[in-house]
Amino acid sequence: MKYLITGGAGYIGSTIASALEDAGHTPIILDSLITGRREFTHGRIFYHADIADRPVLEQIFRDHPDIQATVHCAALIVVPESTARPYEYYRENVGKSIELFHVLHELGYPRVVFSSSASVYDLVPGFMVREDSPLRPLSPYARTKYMMEMVLKDFCAAYGIKGISLRYFNPIGADPKMRSGVHVPHPTLVVAKMVEAELGKIPAFEITGNTWDTRDGTGIRDYIHVWDLAQAHVLALTEFDQVFARAGNPADGYLVINLGNGNGVTVKEMVAAFEKVTGHPLPKKEMPPRPGDVAGAYANVDTARRLLGWEPKLSIEQAIADALQWGRLRREILGYD
Repeated sequence: MKYLITGGAGYIGSTIASALEDAGHTPIILDSLITGRREFTHGRIFYHADIADRPVLEQIFRDHPDIQATVHCAALIVVPESTARPYEYYRENVGKSIELFHVLHELGYPRVVFSSSASVYDLVPGFMVREDSPLRPLSPYARTKYMMEMVLKDFCAAYGIKGISLRYFNPIGADPKMRSGVHVPHPTLVVAKMVEAELGKIPAFEITGNTWDTRDGTGIRDYIHVWDLAQAHVLALTEFDQVFARAGNPADGYLVINLGNGNGVTVKEMVAAFEKVTGHPLPKKEMPPRPGDVAGAYANVDTARRLLGWEPKLSIEQAIADALQWGRLRREILGYD
């Protein structure tokens, strides 16, 4: 089967493409390459264009009328940057996504899987959130994800399309076969920053915030291996109609599913896990919180188990090992450290 992946040349999108291929399916990649990498499209059907480029979208579906569903990963994702550049974030993540969803509806391709974010949740006692937990997006990035969930839900109710919003927690690691991984020159993801410090690309890993109301004062997160995350997408795409049937076919045609490991891990605990994998201390220093930072949350993943038949299989230590291997191979694959 064929599946369209917007942002399919990015970190998560390219990993989903690999997982689909490994399962015997054909990913169709649409990416502007503003942040994505052409190397991640080699050997794949690839359209170099913006997600709001209607003529290209029409061409994609003329070329591949048998596309079964679309997974929408394309977005700007850096929280501190979003506070400094909100216009670009609302334009790219909201304005263009609205056009994409509208074109999918008009062309008659009603199955949409949306890459959302756990950053939409409010802080709750105990930090564990379910899909019906209170929402309170605190950064422009998080608000773009919240807005697009609402847009997708409204489109589903009005136009008869069906949407699944997958709320990602914190993807880490790399494709275990080293086909792709974190690719931006200056990553902001926690484990990617640790890898940079370990390999001497930055002086030290910065622990941003040590006075949160957590067990050790550092932020608490739910870290999930990006390959496990990709496997959840394969199930959401290939069993799309069955997922809705398991949910009782809600009248509004819209579902929300958390994707995480189901465990809360503080930043200091993640540092300890990293040092366990490497066998020596990581250069680190404590810093104030960054703009848009929050104490954090971790996922209740019962809905993913029930509707997708999915649960994470790979450990944090495996993700760290894969991230380290990718960090050492990145120059060979991408041409830069």
